[in-house]
Amino acid sequence: MFYFILLPLLLFLAYKFLFSKTERFNLPPGPPSRPFVGHLHLMKPPIHRLLQRYSDKYGPIFSLRFGSRRVVVITSPSLAQEAFTGQNDLILSSRPLQLTAKYVAYNHTTVGTAPYGDHWRNLRRICANEILSNNRITNFLHIRKDEIRRMLTRLSRATTHSDDASRFTHVELEPLLSDLTFNNIVRMVTGKTYYGDDVYNKEEAELFKKLVYDIAVYSGANHTADYLPVLKLFGNKFEKEVKALGKSMDDILQRLLDECRRDKDGNTMVNHLLSLQQQEPDYYTDVIIKGLMMAMMLAGTETSAVTLEWAMTSLVKHPASVGEGKIRDR
Repeated sequence: MFYFILLPLLLFLAYKFLFSKTERFNLPPGPPSRPFVGHLHLMKPPIHRLLQRYSDKYGPIFSLRFGSRRVVVITSPSLAQEAFTGQNDLILSSRPLQLTAKYVAYNHTTVGTAPYGDHWRNLRRICANEILSNNRITNFLHIRKDEIRRMLTRLSRATTHSDDASRFTHVELEPLLSDLTFNNIVRMVTGKTYYGDDVYNKEEAELFKKLVYDIAVYSGANHTADYLPVLKLFGNKFEKEVKALGKSMDDILQRLLDECRRDKDGNTMVNHLLSLQQQEPDYYTDVIIKGLMMAMMLAGTETSAVTLEWAMTSLVKHPASVGEGKIRDR
């Protein structure tokens, strides 16, 4: 009988400790929430329509609570600009800590997952000055040209084997552009080819493709333990899966790093980072370098491929602009 009384009391105290302190702040309005879960039970697709209804009711800025985390939604461009400029920029520039980033992104130490601070600023400086400088990007121009040539060759083969008398054929752009951008990045980072005819290691290439896809899926997934930390005490399948995923990705990145370390004459981004490691071994650890490798290969592929795909879609819908583009190029 004592435990039946003690348990609700402990839950009530935990709720007051975790959530009641946020009520003292002058937060934007929002819909009524439930204890512990907040508004999580309301988050059903399509989310954008749900948020639009709340915006119509509560205004261009409103607050929600996802478990232990407060969420502020802004639907006004002017308010969004105000939120990310001036002093507000520093307040809102950090990132929430999530379970996936803990195991996949080396405990939130990569440039895309690290909280705002000295470490993140150093990583950003390395990316801007050491990895993505104009001079270094220019040095990899031959790789980009070669990958474009390979893609055009594949397109030429597709039309050659077409049954259509007009020699036209249907082409799925998404895989072509994904292969193009991914090979560009991987070759610049490690010197290896994971797509196309000259695949570096077919078995490893297939595993790497799968890991990249899985990381993208898990990174976009939300787990209840991220919002209700108490659930971590009971263990969960999701945590085991992302832990195994991070281990598999780390194994591949470490192999690629070791191969670049053995290739003393290599001219890749990793080789450059290894030269910096010799100068500052305490900072440029293998973990830091692998985190930068992952950031380049994950963040630099899908964004570019999707942008190219939408650009091609726009040209198909507006064919007149193709001729204008030729004129401008001349």
